[in-house]
Amino acid sequence: MTAPIRRSSRAILWSLIAALLAIGLLTIAFRKLDFERLFSVLLGTEPIWFFALFASIPLEQLLRGWKWRQILFDIRPVGSFRLFSAVMVGYFANLIIPIGISPLVRAWLIAGLEGLKISTVLVTTAIERFVDGIVFAIIVGILVIFAALPETDGNLRLGMMIAGVGSLVLFMCLFAGLFLIKHHLIAPESMVGRLVSRLEKAFGGRLAGIGLGMAEGIIWPKSRWRGSGAVLASIGMKALSTTHFLWAGLAFGILLSPFDYLFIMIFTGFTLIISRFIRVPGGGIIGSAYALKLLGIPDEEALTMVLVVHSSTLILIAGIGAIEMWRNGLTVLKLRQATSGDFKDSNA
Repeated sequence: MTAPIRRSSRAILWSLIAALLAIGLLTIAFRKLDFERLFSVLLGTEPIWFFALFASIPLEQLLRGWKWRQILFDIRPVGSFRLFSAVMVGYFANLIIPIGISPLVRAWLIAGLEGLKISTVLVTTAIERFVDGIVFAIIVGILVIFAALPETDGNLRLGMMIAGVGSLVLFMCLFAGLFLIKHHLIAPESMVGRLVSRLEKAFGGRLAGIGLGMAEGIIWPKSRWRGSGAVLASIGMKALSTTHFLWAGLAFGILLSPFDYLFIMIFTGFTLIISRFIRVPGGGIIGSAYALKLLGIPDEEALTMVLVVHSSTLILIAGIGAIEMWRNGLTVLKLRQATSGDFKDSNA
């Protein structure tokens, strides 16, 4: 019992340190905040634009569900709203068990509802994410080549170009790598096949058939229309994501150029990835706050826009996710069982 307690204590301590670091970064960013002007900005709000923001957030995830449907279709034609439900439950699970379990939870849920292997569905979530990563990297390239980026002390354009190229190479290699190992997963004589067999034995049967399950999940739509639809849906999601700060800005009298909103989305995305890697909470908030400041938005409007976008996202994810959990008869205990390995990777 000593080791788990120590690990838990270290995790709590690191979370506290990381949270203080995040608060410190925001304090530095808004150290010149004028509270009287902040109050006047809040009084001048145009609430009608909040409705557009509230609609765009779940609509983006509904589009994710539709995109996931295209990838899953040749395995099982699952409805878009059912997949949307699983996506929202996964995001909600991340809020109550903040260790990045969203893909596992939605794979577990859909596998149980559709009688599929968890590993099969989980691999399709990875493919869906890799498509997002490739599209994101291409959009970074478009921004770097055609947009006038904010002036900074460092070479922002070069940094974004390196990050974009690195992301493109990474996600294309991950995407291609899955299809390269597909047949090796079920070939006992291959190195990959031997590793899978050892993994199955090490977990005492709980992962029995995981190699076959993963091989079945490594798939791309046979229909060109569905394949194109998956890519277009990813582009559509990015377009919707850029509108979040458009609606929040209009509520406070701020209107930027289309490339500026694209910059906010990309800068926020990169800081979110970095914060998850080093386990610092609030990466999205910090990233979008600094992006707005780089664009010259006054501190008072920048802070209100950041808080409105991120609090709206949190509230909608928590609310819709909780409702979908209830509709699917799930509890926090069941989610913990799903993420602790207390299941078998077999058809439900």
